[in-house]
Amino acid sequence: AAVAAAVSTGVAGGSLDDAFDAAISLSAAGARRGHWIAGASISARIGWARDLVVGLDEDAALDRIDALIGTSVASQESVPAAFAVLALADGDPWRSALLAANLGGDSDTIGAIAGAIAGSVHGFAALPATEVRTLHEVNDLELEPLTHQLLTHRP
Repeated sequence: AAVAAAVSTGVAGGSLDDAFDAAISLSAAGARRGHWIAGASISARIGWARDLVVGLDEDAALDRIDALIGTSVASQESVPAAFAVLALADGDPWRSALLAANLGGDSDTIGAIAGAIAGSVHGFAALPATEVRTLHEVNDLELEPLTHQLLTHRP
């Protein structure tokens, strides 16, 4: 719920702060549905994660994310870790992906979450053109048509 809310907010033109606020609010609402399990509140941890990295250099912040939030496959760790990376990168999609890759643990999931949210807020143009070109060439991917198709399903 947190990731969907944040991405949807970004696609709708919201800022990074708006995406954080939506993630916190709607993940709290999502926690009231389904089946309860013991574990930390994702909503509370997202809000905490944003403040956890303020004023730290990247190495210290990544160490803090790893030590205090965690980087496992558990949603209570990977989702807040992605939001901490987003805050550290100030919402830059490329920097978010690079920082997440340096975390270890479930870094691909954390990077995918942070990158998706940052990309929704800042758009495709925020990615380095040379890296996008390499992605296309190496993987033979055409993401733009898929993106447009996905957006047609959005109300």
